[in-house]
Amino acid sequence: MYFSILGMKEQGLKITQIARKLEVSRNTVYKFLEMNPDEFSKYLEQLETRQKKLDGYESSILQWLREYPDLSAAQIHDWLKERFQVQNISEGTVRNYVRDLRKKYNIPKVMQARQYEAVQDPPPGYQLQVDFGETKLRNLQGNLVRLWFMGFVLSHSRHKYVQWLDRPFTTKDVVDMHEEAFAFFGGIPQEIVYDQDHLLLTSENHGDLLFTHEFASYVKQRDFRIRMCRKQDPESKGRIENVVKYVKRNFARHRLFANLDRLNEDCVAWLHRTGNAKIHHTTKKIPAEVYALEKEHLRPVHTKINSLPPSITRTVRKDNTIWYEGNRYSVPLGTYDGTDKQVSIQVTEMGRLAIRDLDSGQLLAEHPLATGNGQLVQNTNHKRDRTKGIAAYIQTVAEAFPDPTAASPFLNEIYNRKPRYIRDQLQLIQRALEPAEPDAVTKALGYCIKHRLYRATDFADAVEHYKRPRPPEIPSEAPLKLLSDQDQSKRKVKPQIREFDAYKAILTGGQR
Repeated sequence: MYFSILGMKEQGLKITQIARKLEVSRNTVYKFLEMNPDEFSKYLEQLETRQKKLDGYESSILQWLREYPDLSAAQIHDWLKERFQVQNISEGTVRNYVRDLRKKYNIPKVMQARQYEAVQDPPPGYQLQVDFGETKLRNLQGNLVRLWFMGFVLSHSRHKYVQWLDRPFTTKDVVDMHEEAFAFFGGIPQEIVYDQDHLLLTSENHGDLLFTHEFASYVKQRDFRIRMCRKQDPESKGRIENVVKYVKRNFARHRLFANLDRLNEDCVAWLHRTGNAKIHHTTKKIPAEVYALEKEHLRPVHTKINSLPPSITRTVRKDNTIWYEGNRYSVPLGTYDGTDKQVSIQVTEMGRLAIRDLDSGQLLAEHPLATGNGQLVQNTNHKRDRTKGIAAYIQTVAEAFPDPTAASPFLNEIYNRKPRYIRDQLQLIQRALEPAEPDAVTKALGYCIKHRLYRATDFADAVEHYKRPRPPEIPSEAPLKLLSDQDQSKRKVKPQIREFDAYKAILTGGQR
């Protein structure tokens, strides 16, 4: 770099041009231009022998790496701050230092890699793998449109089928696409492999799988065996995972989206032309040719099952709501029964969400569809009646007054002004009434109503005021006793006046 900078400078290039060409800062160019060859040689020696910020912690870091070879630089950075209070050192500095130590002392980072085992392909007609995918395509206006697809692949022949949607899937869509796939393949396999998707499975239940209501009914009608992948284990259905990637990268990439029918037609044509017509990388066979032999081993499809109602199931949450497309919708209080209660959801022709009991079909709730995400759509009759009990409580407190008919409007006005704190207000009024005499209560109530004081604290203060014993009144007719002539001498009496020093002596502990 040093000689390159000198050579470019001799060619007449400017500092900015040199920096841009060598991808360094202009300060670096200036620094090297100011050095002669001897200074540059000393600079290189300093780089080799210069002290690094973390050299004082080398032994500790080295011990950690030898004890825990899989330790990351980020964790070492945190340990340095925790155990040595190391500050003002960036994570990048620690990363470079750890990398140099691993290279210097030959401490490779141990990675826990999962070991895979090749398995034989299942026999013809035995297994089908299914999965979902989504991607974005540009429409004719140049805008990105999100699209969803469902892929199927026969595990023996690798024969594929794909169908697209322009909205998220429902269980009805899943069933319909199974029927289309079985028609495309000309039969049904013995076993189908799925990922754990909420449209199909509600709970793994320790191996006793609990399916959604619609999908369980469909499986019973078609009579095929289901194999669910474990959570976070997509490798167990690697054939369909490869199909999803193949569809995204080979068919969908850079394709314009005109409409859904055209996209599905183009996709079927792509399957015949490429997806099922090219030699498979693993089997070294053409899927369509192997499928011609496998088709004989599939169970025939005699009739097409009628579509189920366009509904899906949802689990009732403990706050008596269900999730649908990112929003919460209420159901009547008490619908949640402490179990995985399921309800059926259906979007009506009027664009409303109907929630029904899964067993009886009874309509539990109906809501307008929310726009956006994160909203709570709640019917007023699904809320707890918090006023129930308040009216009875007000009546109970009013009956503790000497005149309940006068107290009721007063208490109701407090409720109107402070509905959130009405229980606290009533409790304070009750405590004020207990030790008070009826006369004090009546006067306190009249005083508060007269001066429009609708607070429990004001009423309690008024009761306390009227409870106090009042001093006896002096009769206005009592004659005043005047000073007589003999008492004139008392008017001339003056108190003794002491000097200030006398008080000072007392305060300082001395004697007067």
